Amino acid sequence: MIQILFTLIFAEMALIVIFVFKTPLRKLVIMGLDRVKRGQAPLVVKAVGSTIFVVMMSSVYSVIRIHNRGNRDDGDGELTPTDQILAARHLLEASLMGFSLFLALMIDRLHHYIRELRIRRKNMDAIKKQNRIIENGKNGSQDEVKALEGELTTLKEKLSRLESELDEKTKDASNAEANAIALKKQSEGFLLEYDRLLEDNQNLRAQLQSLDRRLSHSGGKKVT
Repeated sequence: MIQILFTLIFAEMALIVIFVFKTPLRKLVIMGLDRVKRGQAPLVVKAVGSTIFVVMMSSVYSVIRIHNRGNRDDGDGELTPTDQILAARHLLEASLMGFSLFLALMIDRLHHYIRELRIRRKNMDAIKKQNRIIENGKNGSQDEVKALEGELTTLKEKLSRLESELDEKTKDASNAEANAIALKKQSEGFLLEYDRLLEDNQNLRAQLQSLDRRLSHSGGKKVT
């Protein structure tokens, strides 16, 4: 389960890195996501995301239940080595599932912003072409010139509005790229935490084996 979650997280991070840098691969990924978001695919993605969220909440509940069981059994909140291993594993799984859902949301938002920027640029190019056509037609009759000037003013206002919207979308995309870099650093922290949990797991297993040997030795003495 943990290996699958790490594979999913690394795949999502790779997609985010592809979105950050303008390469031919990014265009292919955007086209693929455009096709995925058509038809019944969004419903499937939402169903998978909902399932991961439910499993994550189940892991969180398991951690809380283990801690409550330790408080109920011992009274001082001390967990047994086995409970510590189980609690750490459930907590790591919940953290990885939550991180993967957050990365999926980041990918969806980055894809949306990039599509919006492309649409805005196409509209601006079309408006600029119309402006050139209107300016070239100013040699016509006076009435036509006035009408064209009014249309030109309207188009310039629309162009100004689109440029301001483009600036806002560019800022949003820059913020999303900064969040992607921060998420990459956070994933490195998760890897370090996973290594530490594996080491703690091995140490706790060694302690359990030592306790089993002591109990077996003590039981052998009592029998004799």
